[in-house]
Amino acid sequence: MEQTHYIKPGRFDRVFNGAVGWLARRGVSLMGSAELSVRGRTSGEWRRLPVNPLPYEGGPYLISARGHSQWVRNLRAAGGGRLQVGRRTRTFTAVELPDEEKPELLRRYLRRWGWEVGRFFGDVNADSTDAELLAAAHRHPVFRITVSD
Repeated sequence: MEQTHYIKPGRFDRVFNGAVGWLARRGVSLMGSAELSVRGRTSGEWRRLPVNPLPYEGGPYLISARGHSQWVRNLRAAGGGRLQVGRRTRTFTAVELPDEEKPELLRRYLRRWGWEVGRFFGDVNADSTDAELLAAAHRHPVFRITVSD
């Protein structure tokens, strides 16, 4: 299993993510985006980046389109973090899901944000079969989050 799959953001991605994060901090959520804050596993400092929390049964969920990124590794170590839109900050705990629970969540995520993140999923898209989504699941960590406030 390819545990180190990760697609680094390019220049455009860093500018786009910076703008989306800036907007989220000021209360403007683009299609449900929020700013994720999670403590660094080495530094202990808060790290921030924009995410697209997926509302779904038993959720919301955080899905890493780029793979096993730093925020994923930090969230695994911290066990939770914060989501912010404007002045509203919600603290949460997170549980990572096994691959067999991911196909429907990946499908819904791609259906909603495929225009933005589809390029990170290769040949998989919202119309892919469950088997195709399951085959790609190990490259895309998924966390069920439980908001505590």
